[in-house]
Amino acid sequence: MEFFYLSILLAFVLPTVVSLNYLFYKHRSNFTGPNLPPGTTGWPVLGESYEFLSSGWKGHPEKFIFDRINKFSSNIFKTSLFMQPAAVFGGAACNKFLFSNENKLVVSWWPDSVNKIFPSSLQTSSQEESRKMRKLIPHFLKPEALQKYIGIMDTIAQRHFIMDWENKEEVVVFPLAKRYTFWLACRLFLSIEDPTHVAKFAEPFELLGSGIMSIPINLPGTPFNKGIKASNFIRKKLRAIITQRRLDMAENRVSSNQDILSHMLLATDDTGKHMNELDIADKTLGLLIGGHDTASAACTFIVKYLAELPHVYYQVYKEQVEIAQSKSEGELLTWDDIQKMKYSWNVACEAMRLTPPLHGAFREAITDFVFNGFSIPKGWKLYWSTYSTHMNPECFPEPEKFDPSRFDGEGPAPYTYVPFGGGPRMCPGREYARLEILVFMHNLVKRFKFEQVIADEKIVVNPLPTPAKGLPLRLIPHPRA
Repeated sequence: MEFFYLSILLAFVLPTVVSLNYLFYKHRSNFTGPNLPPGTTGWPVLGESYEFLSSGWKGHPEKFIFDRINKFSSNIFKTSLFMQPAAVFGGAACNKFLFSNENKLVVSWWPDSVNKIFPSSLQTSSQEESRKMRKLIPHFLKPEALQKYIGIMDTIAQRHFIMDWENKEEVVVFPLAKRYTFWLACRLFLSIEDPTHVAKFAEPFELLGSGIMSIPINLPGTPFNKGIKASNFIRKKLRAIITQRRLDMAENRVSSNQDILSHMLLATDDTGKHMNELDIADKTLGLLIGGHDTASAACTFIVKYLAELPHVYYQVYKEQVEIAQSKSEGELLTWDDIQKMKYSWNVACEAMRLTPPLHGAFREAITDFVFNGFSIPKGWKLYWSTYSTHMNPECFPEPEKFDPSRFDGEGPAPYTYVPFGGGPRMCPGREYARLEILVFMHNLVKRFKFEQVIADEKIVVNPLPTPAKGLPLRLIPHPRA
């Protein structure tokens, strides 16, 4: 299938844009200059995009990075990705440099395909919309604000496990984890709680997610084309929800601070102007994607490692049962309970080290600069990789070993553990993710032991890491007290 998309790209898409001769000349001119990092630029125009993406499709996203670091004996190497001149930065020192120079030397960047799947009604870029969101949502996602959501999370988790896990001999974890995290996002961001409504709303998100990092071929039937259509469909549905919410707020039928949607309807910019409905729909779409996709991948791989490592499972079970036994009948989890889940969170962190929900992100150089003796021209795209430190024995001894004790005490060295990024661009939802993951773990292990149905199931990355068959699991319910 990957070769089919590559052949389509070569045969139909590029010639319709401009002649290959011109593109080849322009492509090569972007890589001229003194003291550039070592590396190769791959195919004319296409560069090494196929190799970059296919390493994830084949289940080894780190291979693209480490093969070239070893080949060129450098943690920085040049390449060409998504028709752009690029440099890959690997290692803690590179992470520190990029994270510390956000908005000074570099800014965030996404391929143009992302702007087509997530178009802005204000005709601004993904970068500009991201900056606006970071100003808008901290009030709802900081730890003290999230404390009041823990009971809601526990209620949703209990309903989820009763509906989708209990009284079943086998389940497939990844789609169920996505159902749980999406239900939470709908409830906390939009106050949508009915599971039937949530399920219908979730269907187009599957297509949208697959299209985000696909090869940008906008032909019928391709993942990219399906992603664009799904995005348009979701935004239309969101506008209807926003219109109704505005009416409900005007008539005092709902609270003005019950969720992020209500807050966005009341928020104003520096000139005192409110956001329009399309703008709110754009931002809500981004929140729903960010609020559930990566956390569902994290939950899935936590379950995978718990199934593979009975001694780790037992310690998590012991911790969570002690918390459960301290609660009265029907009492929900609290902030104090979450703070007691120290070993469970260490396990979650180690799972995200070995299998990061996202394996890296892009930046763009906004000026010429020199780092480690290499010249980086203005306009180059820069990619940092979680695997360059997560699987580096200098950062994590025996990196293939699952060892939650790495996170005891002060934990890993700065800039080595980066599943949430770092610096000003660190994920603002990391505390929200911690809570939904721990609530999931609590409700899972107190109910079940479990075994993998497929040993050594292949992992693919597109764009999230996913067990190829979704992680089928055999459930063994604990005896009820």
